[in-house]
Amino acid sequence: MYKKIITLILATSLAACMPAGLTSKIMEKGLEARLSAQASQDLDDGLHLALCGAGGPMPAPSASGPCVLVIAGQQMFVVDAGTDGTRNIGRMGYNIGDIEAVFLTHFHSDHIDGLGEMATLRWASRANTSPLPVYGPQGVGNVVAGFNQAYQYDFHYRHEHHGDVVAPASGAGLQARPFQQPEKGILTTLVKTADLKIEVFSVEHAPVEPAVGYRFSYKDRSLLITGDTIKSDNVAYFAKGVDLLVHEALSPNLVGLMNKVARNTGNTVMAKVTHDILDYHASPVEAAETARDANVGHLLYYHIVPPMVIPGQKALYLDGADKIFKNYTIGEDGVSFSLPAGSNGIIKTREGL
Repeated sequence: MYKKIITLILATSLAACMPAGLTSKIMEKGLEARLSAQASQDLDDGLHLALCGAGGPMPAPSASGPCVLVIAGQQMFVVDAGTDGTRNIGRMGYNIGDIEAVFLTHFHSDHIDGLGEMATLRWASRANTSPLPVYGPQGVGNVVAGFNQAYQYDFHYRHEHHGDVVAPASGAGLQARPFQQPEKGILTTLVKTADLKIEVFSVEHAPVEPAVGYRFSYKDRSLLITGDTIKSDNVAYFAKGVDLLVHEALSPNLVGLMNKVARNTGNTVMAKVTHDILDYHASPVEAAETARDANVGHLLYYHIVPPMVIPGQKALYLDGADKIFKNYTIGEDGVSFSLPAGSNGIIKTREGL
C-alpha cells in the first residue's frame, strides 16, 4: 500500500513539472494503449480465471464484491457481479463487451449489486445487439426484471443520444435464464459445446435458498466455484480432481474478535451480524480440508471475510489451514490463473491489481 502511495506522489510531482504539451502526448499514448488492449488475446488456449472481486459485503482495500471472471478458449463468462467487479475487469485489460453471460450463485445483495453497471457497460462498450444473459436459480427472473425496470430511463437516454452505433435498443439490459436448483448429488449441465461444459450444483447457505456453485470444464482442464456455502459434501464430491477450486472462506477467529469488540463497545448491530454469519460460511480450515479430500490442484480463497487490512493478518485468517493444504492462494482483486489445455500447468499469471 505504501509503495502505491509513494508511486502516486512521485507521478503527481513529475506530472506537475511537465509542460502541458508533453502531458497531452503521454496521455494520448496511454489512451492508445488502453483502448487497443485486449488481455484475452494474449492468453494461450485453455481455461483462465481472474478474481474481479475477492471480497464479501465489507469494504476492503484490495477485495471488491464477489465476482469471478472465467475465460474458456475465446469465451468470457462472469460468476456473480459484486460491487466494482465490472470496473476491475476493465482494469485487468479485458473488454467488458465480450462477456457472454453471467452466472449467479444466489441473490444476496453483494453478489448482484453490480449487475446494472455490468449490463450497461457491456452493451455500450461493444454495441451489443442482445441483452446480457443472466443464469440463476428460480427467482432470477424477478432480480433481472428489477434491474431492467430501474435502468429503463438510462436505456432510453443512451439510445437517443448515441443511436445504434453505440447503444442499439435491442441490446439494452439483462435477460433471465432461470434453471431449477439441482438436488444434492446432481450436477446439471447449463452450457455444452464441443470443448466447453458449464454445470451447476447445490450448496448449503441456509437460510438463503436457492444457492448454487458452478463447475467449468474446457477440453482437459477444470475449475469449480463454490459461491457462499458451509463445508459441504456436495462441493467435495463435485470438486474431485479439479485443477482449481475457488472456495469462499470466513475466518471464525477474526469474526469472533470483531464480535467481542462490538459487544464491548455497545455496537449491537455489528454484534448481531458477526454472531449470525458464522453459521453459513466455510472457514479457511474447512476449505483446505475440502481441497485435500477432493485432491484438487490448487485452492484459491475468495469471498474473504473479514477484509485483510493489517500486516500479519493472513496467518490469523488461515488459522492453520496452510498445514492442511499447501497449494493455496488468498485471493485479492486481480489475482489470475491460467490452466493451459493439454498440460497439467496451474500458472498464477497475476498477483493482483
